[in-house]
Amino acid sequence: MEREIAIVTGASGNLGSAVVKRFLEDGYTVIGVAHKKSDIDFDNPNYEEVILDLSDEELSQKAVAAIIEKYQAIHILVSTAGGFAMGNIGSTTTGDILQQIQLNFVTAYNIARSVFLQMMKQNKGRIFLTGSQAGQNTSHAKGTTAYGLSKSLLFDLAKILNAESKGKNVVTAMIVPAIIDTPQNRKSMPDSDFSHWTTPEKIADVIHFYSSDEASVIREPVINF
Repeated sequence: MEREIAIVTGASGNLGSAVVKRFLEDGYTVIGVAHKKSDIDFDNPNYEEVILDLSDEELSQKAVAAIIEKYQAIHILVSTAGGFAMGNIGSTTTGDILQQIQLNFVTAYNIARSVFLQMMKQNKGRIFLTGSQAGQNTSHAKGTTAYGLSKSLLFDLAKILNAESKGKNVVTAMIVPAIIDTPQNRKSMPDSDFSHWTTPEKIADVIHFYSSDEASVIREPVINF
């Protein structure tokens, strides 16, 4: 059986690195995309790191083209790159909104577009975009105006991709974490009940399941944690 190819953006982050490890465990070749060289050593010959500014459309297209040329296919894309910002309507400028759109939407769109076109050609593929509760229902975006608006665009993008791939074996899913159990979040919210948080590893397991043949009949999933 040919080794399947997965791309994971934000590969040096808590969730991204957990996803990389999970797919490597299952025998995938994993291309981890990071903004700068990662300190994480995945210690696996099937892991390849690509340093890439995902906000640059041309560089993103060239990077995907190089992956396709080398491996002839892309089976999985898990987009976890992005960032968070606080701010209510009173404090949020259009510049703040554009910055969050660039960070959360443009970085996902630039790579998802090229990967999606390849998946349509090969008639197989799964794309996972990382949303948020504030983006899924913007009534929850109070205090995170720019962040919520930028993440809401990803839900619309998933709908468009799934509309275009109707009848094909290509599905775009939305991942919607609540609070992820990371050292950074524990430090910032030390009085919280961590038992209600979801670990990156558990999220990675679910993403892996939705990539499997067993889950192939599920269309347009929105996966809430």
